[in-house]
This record gives sequence, structure tokens and C-alpha cells, in this order.
Amino acid sequence: MNLRRRLTAAAISAVVVATVTATTATAAPRQDQQPRQDQRPGHEATRKAMDAVVAGGAPGVTARVTDADGVWKAAAGLGDIERGTPRGERDHYRVGSITKTFVATVVLQLEAEGKLDLDDTVGSWLPGVVEGNGHDGDRVTIRRLLNHSSGIYDVNADPEYARKIFSTDFLQHRYDTWTPAQMIAMAMRHAPHNQPGEGVLYSKTNYLLAGLIIEKATGRPYGDEIRRRVINPLRLRGTRVPGTSPTLPRPSSRAYDLLSGAPGGTLHDTTELNPSYAGAAGEMISNGADLNRFYTALLTGKLLPKRQLDAMKTTIPVHPDVPRIRFGLGLVSYRLSCGVTVWGHTGSAPGSSSVAVTSADGRHTLAANANGDRLTSTMALVDAEYCGT
Repeated sequence: MNLRRRLTAAAISAVVVATVTATTATAAPRQDQQPRQDQRPGHEATRKAMDAVVAGGAPGVTARVTDADGVWKAAAGLGDIERGTPRGERDHYRVGSITKTFVATVVLQLEAEGKLDLDDTVGSWLPGVVEGNGHDGDRVTIRRLLNHSSGIYDVNADPEYARKIFSTDFLQHRYDTWTPAQMIAMAMRHAPHNQPGEGVLYSKTNYLLAGLIIEKATGRPYGDEIRRRVINPLRLRGTRVPGTSPTLPRPSSRAYDLLSGAPGGTLHDTTELNPSYAGAAGEMISNGADLNRFYTALLTGKLLPKRQLDAMKTTIPVHPDVPRIRFGLGLVSYRLSCGVTVWGHTGSAPGSSSVAVTSADGRHTLAANANGDRLTSTMALVDAEYCGT
């Protein structure tokens, strides 16, 4: 397989959060520490899908649903392997690329205010930043950053970066501070994946650039704008843009990752890390209640005018091999096995795999997280919840 095909495959798995699951066995919770689950009837398929994630090797999983019947929440498996304590229903966790929906929302708010245009070029906002080895920021628009059609090289694929974040070398570099400029410069060492508009390839670099454009347009860091425009108005009390802070707020569980080890390998505790390695592409922390509230507010027009929400929901195909997944602007549409389409995003971090989606009308939401290897799939929970399979 050539480099471009390998990168395309990697991009698809990043969005789907792969179908690969960690298979390391974990101890069952002691009888007096069995995970608590909401005992209301219903959601049986979702409960079974959660149990399957744990049986597949993730230490634990937590999920929260909001629908016409109210709130349902459940947890399964372990939150702490060493102590044998269960996963919590109210856990905070690293949401990874779900951060991208927050970032895109702020960019679209800025467009609605006339502070920028989606068809502005990256070069006009960040002169000289996207240059070299075939990159040309004057040919890339903000819109193409947000829907991953820019062609800009994904820093995740840089060998030095990948070694420090996705291999066991992470254990020596987990507290390193990364700057957006540093990571973008690493991406510029390489040729673009493709030319702007020639195809879709999921790239962390796109959202590092979007974060810098927010800062340029507002004079404030992107995290401050997310807090001011989204977190505070929606009262998302469990949501953080942590910057360089390495810890998770309470309540939370431990996080465990194989760090590129083969299935059945050693799970490493990756709970503490400096989230600047992800920046505007994936550093945020949240919980199920906040993610449900955020995506409901977004899809029901509480955060964006209709024109900007329609732009966000204008999608392009990811890849011929995955026709059910389409990229919008920081928002992904997933057509499920039963034909239902939901909107949201997946996200991963070392020791964390998350998904947050809602129905088109914003009335049926699901947020879930597995505290296992970052390639653990949580998408089965989505199909189970909306299709009953």
C-alpha cells in the first residue's frame, strides 16, 4: 500500500474511531462494586453494546442519552483497574476531536458577525504559515480547513510527532508542551496529501490553523472564545479547554492505552498528559451531560443563525469505501444501518475514545466514552441506540 493510501486509511479510522478494539483482559469488578446502571426500561441494545465494548478489551464505558423520555445514563466495566472500582455515569473525559465541533461553531459565529468569511484564504489571515514543500496557504480557504478538503499534511502522520504521542515514547513525553506553530511547522516539512479540493483527508493541522485564525480575528485565544461563546452561555459546567493542565476534573476514571501495541498487549495508564499536543484539534474535556446539551443547542439553532448552520451541515463524502459518513464543517453526518442519520463527531486521545451525536431535530442525543485504547470503537453504541441493533 502506498503512502497516500495508508494515510487515507488512517484518516478514515480517525473519524470512525476504527472498528479495532483493545483485547487486553481486565479484571471484573468485585461483586460489591458492580457498575450502577439506570434501571428504567429501554435502551437494552445500548446496554448490550456497552457490555460488548468492555468484553472487547476496554476497561470501562460510560454513556448518557437524552430523548423524549428524559435522561438515561449507564456505566459498565472498570474506571480504575488497580483499585477495581467501576466506571462512573458522571465521569469527565478527554473528548479529542469532538473539540473540532466547538472550534467550527466559533468560526461560523465569527462569520455571522462579519469578522471573517469562509472563503477567505488561510494565507490572508496567517501569511507565511502554510508554505513550503508544495503547501500554499493562498490556495486554501477556511471552509476547506473545516471540512478537511484542504490537502494540508496531517501532523499526526509526521514520524517524530507520531512516535512521541502514539508509541510507548509517549510515557517520556506526556508532559511536553506543544505549540500550534511547532506542530504546523512539522506538517510543513512534508508535501500536501493532495491539492485543495481534490479529495478529503482528515488532518489535525487544519484545526490548529483554525484556532490561530480565531485568535487573529478576535485578539483572544481560541479557548477563551469557546468559553465566552459556547461554554458559559450553555452553562456547560463540566467542560474545559485545559491548555497545558494535565489532570482531569472529578469525577473521572483512569485512562488506559496500548500505545500502538498489538491487541493483547500492555495497557498503559495515560490519564495524565499535557493536552497541548492536540490544541484546537482535540484538547477539550467534557462529560455526557454537557455534550448532549451542546449538540442539542447546535442542531436546534441556539448557537448559529440558519445560514451558518446550513453551511455547517453541507457535507462532502469522506471516501468511496465509507459512503455512510460525510464531513460538514466540524460536524459529521453518520447514516446508520437502519437508515437513520445522526449528526456529531467522534474523538480520541491516549486512553480515551468518545462519540457524541444527536438526531437531526436535536431531540435524541447520545454521548459515550470508553477509557481504553484510542482506537476502541464506540460507534456500535450509536447504532444500538438509534437502530436497536
